[in-house]
This record gives sequence, structure tokens and C-alpha cells, in this order.
Amino acid sequence: MRAKILASFLDDEHRKWWTLVAVSFGLFMIMLDNTVVNVALKSIQDDLNVSISSLEWVVNAYFLTFAVLMLSGGKLADRYGRRRVFIVGLAIFTASSLACGLSTSGSTLIAFRAVQGVGAAMMNPATLSIITATFPPRQRGTAMGIWVGVSAVALALGPITGGVLSEYAHWSWIFFINVPIGVIAMVVARVVIRESKDTSKEQRLDLPGLASSGIALFALTYALIEANAKGWMSAEILGLFAVAAVGFGTFVLLELHQRNPMLDLSLFRDRTFSGANLTMALVALSMFGVFFYVSLFVQEVLHYSPVKAGAAFLPMTLCIVFFAPVAGKLSDRIGSRWLMGSGMLLVSLSLVLFSLLDASSDFWNLLPALLVGGAGMATAMTPTTAAAMSSVPVDKAGVGSGVLNSMRQVGGSLGVALSGAILGSYGTFVEGFQAALHVSAGIAFAASIVAFVMVRQPSHQRQVAVELG
Repeated sequence: MRAKILASFLDDEHRKWWTLVAVSFGLFMIMLDNTVVNVALKSIQDDLNVSISSLEWVVNAYFLTFAVLMLSGGKLADRYGRRRVFIVGLAIFTASSLACGLSTSGSTLIAFRAVQGVGAAMMNPATLSIITATFPPRQRGTAMGIWVGVSAVALALGPITGGVLSEYAHWSWIFFINVPIGVIAMVVARVVIRESKDTSKEQRLDLPGLASSGIALFALTYALIEANAKGWMSAEILGLFAVAAVGFGTFVLLELHQRNPMLDLSLFRDRTFSGANLTMALVALSMFGVFFYVSLFVQEVLHYSPVKAGAAFLPMTLCIVFFAPVAGKLSDRIGSRWLMGSGMLLVSLSLVLFSLLDASSDFWNLLPALLVGGAGMATAMTPTTAAAMSSVPVDKAGVGSGVLNSMRQVGGSLGVALSGAILGSYGTFVEGFQAALHVSAGIAFAASIVAFVMVRQPSHQRQVAVELG
């Protein structure tokens, strides 16, 4: 009752932006936990006395459940209500964060990290679908630009936050900080977010689709995580790739013949939707490995401390924070196509600049690549997100968001695995690092071609262009 009374004081214009604040709280937590743990791993290992392999799964357990359940989370949001699923995901994420901080063994921490991933998989698709349902087409790009900026800030603050808290407090605080944020987000979400869902007449859960897509994504993501350690041609990895192929094939066949499929494959007939998703996968493929291995480079080769290494990425973050809302606003007016293509060309250039680094480099050699990369990422990512979400009906926004985020996560897994495989094939870290960056630059350039060729301008933007002309 109190929530309804409070909400009555919010007019539609203010409610939209408060809704963005609410989903940004949740998004911040999700993205922070993608990177906050990495710097604290040594402290966790010393305190809990866990093996290196167990330590790896402190990171991978979260990433794996997050990636595998993303598409399912989007469908659940469409089916049962985006606000409801977002708040339930927030509650799961907040409670599991508290449990992670209270963990006294490696196995317990890994288990609750997996539960965190479940909460994140419910929240993340809901954030984008809530924005799509809340903002009119002429403002979606701006809202998504802020969404991308919040994501960038959280990813950048993760290593710094993890380093400071593990060094000056205790590693458990990297999880405890989620608790007050989560509680505030749940209260704000309950008050300001209007419920929305798929209003189609016939609604039911596509359990075979959920199962087959989950199995396929699990097999593929697990194989990419373990491929470099166990060998790309090992029986286990080849078997997992085979399971993934069969799972995806089964999923496609099921969705083609289901009366109410989990994923309406006709969405991919839209060239803009397909192009935006392919671009997102290529962005993640080219950049996720770079983030991982540039961080290693500055620590192992340039001998930066963990906190200094995290701080080194701040120029890139600030560029993304500044340019993402600008790119979003521009995409509302002129469309996404040229912004996406131009942004990926800048990303490709930044990767070439990164490849010039060697053992004699310093921060001033690193800075141009960070600045160009930040501008390129912001210019590309916001319009890519806007193009994908503008190409799906609002009723299917949860599934559309799930597909887009799944593309990003799987592309990122493949990017880290590919960069690791290239590094491992060279005699020295620096040589492999440079070669991996050349390959990534080529992938980013290919993404720009995809954007220029496949993405089209939505009708409301064509109308704006006519009016401006």
C-alpha cells in the first residue's frame, strides 16, 4: 500500500528516470562481481586454504551459471513480469552475496558464487527489457547509453575495489558491499518500476527449450573455460563441443516446431537484430581477452600492483562513461549503423596500439590505446544494444535482451580462450600478447563490416531524419 501511495507522487516523466536508477543499481552489482573477485583471489586462497583449481572456480562458477541461464532469465521476465523477476533476482543475488562473505570453506564459497550467477542471470536481461518497455523509441538510446556507462564504471571499479578491500579490510567485504546496495535497489524497484510482461494470449513455459538451451550453453561455456588447460583436442573438450552442437541443434528444431517457443527464431529474419547480435558477439570476442591479458601484462611485465593495474584502466572507463550517453543520444537521432561501424574501427585501432606495447613501455605508451579503446567501445556498444532492442517487439524484450547478453557472454568466453591459446603458442608472453592483439584487431574490424552491411535504421529514426532535413 505504501509503495502505491509513494508511486502516485511520481509523474510518468520522472518515473522513467527513477526506473533507470533502479535497474542501474542491479546492473552495477552484476558487473562489479564480474571483476571484483579477481584481485582478491590470493587473500581468499590464504584465508580458506584452497587449491589453485578451486580458486579458479570461485570465478568460473559465477560466470558459468550467469552465461547459461541468461536466455532463460529473459524468457521468465517476459512470462512472469519483468519487475517481479528483476526483484526476485535481486533478492537471490543479495542473499547469496551475504552467504559468500560468510563462507568458511572453498566449496561453500564456490556454491554460493554459482547462486549469485543465478540471480544475475535473472536480473540482467530484465534490466534491458524494463528500459525497452519504459522508454519510448526516441529516448531508448540515451537510456541505454547510461546503462552502458554504469556497466563500464562497475567493471572498472571491480579490480580497484577488490584490491583495496582485500588489502585494507577483508576479502569478505567484496561481497558484503552488495547487501546494502541490493536492499536499496529492491525498495526503489518496488516503488518506481511499472510491471510489464508478454501479453500474448497463449503463454506457457517451453521446458524442452529451456533444458536444451541450458545444456548447450553449459557445455559450450564450460568447454571454452577449460579448453586451454585440458587441450583443445582432448576427448573431454571435443565431447563438450559435440554436446553443445547437439544441444543447439535440438533447441533450434524444438523452437521451429513449438506453438509457443521460448525463442521466436523469426526474430533473426530481421537483419538489424541479427547484425546487432553478431556485432555484440564479435565485440566481446575481440575485447574480453584484451581486458584479461592487458591486466596480466601490466602486472607481470610492467610490474604494476593489483590496485595500480585496476587504476590504469580508469582512462578507458572515463571515456566510456562520457561517450556512452552521447552515443546513445546520437543513435536516437541518426540511427545505430554508422556509430556501430565507426566505433568498431576505433576499437580495432586501439587493439593495434595495444599490440605496440613491450617490456620497455610505461603508462604513457598505454594511455593512447586506452583512450581510443574507450571512445570506440562507447560509440559501438550503446548503439549496438539500442539497435538490437529496437528490433524486437516490446512483448519479447526479455528474450531479446537474453539473446544479446548471451552473445556477449559466450563471445567473451571464446575471446579469453582464443587469446590464451595464441599466447600459449609463443615462446614469450610479450610475443604471444602482441599476436593475440593483432587477431583481436582483425575481429574488431570484421565487426565494423558487419555493422555497416547488416544494420538498418528504424522507422522512427528515418522520420526524425526527414524532419531534420
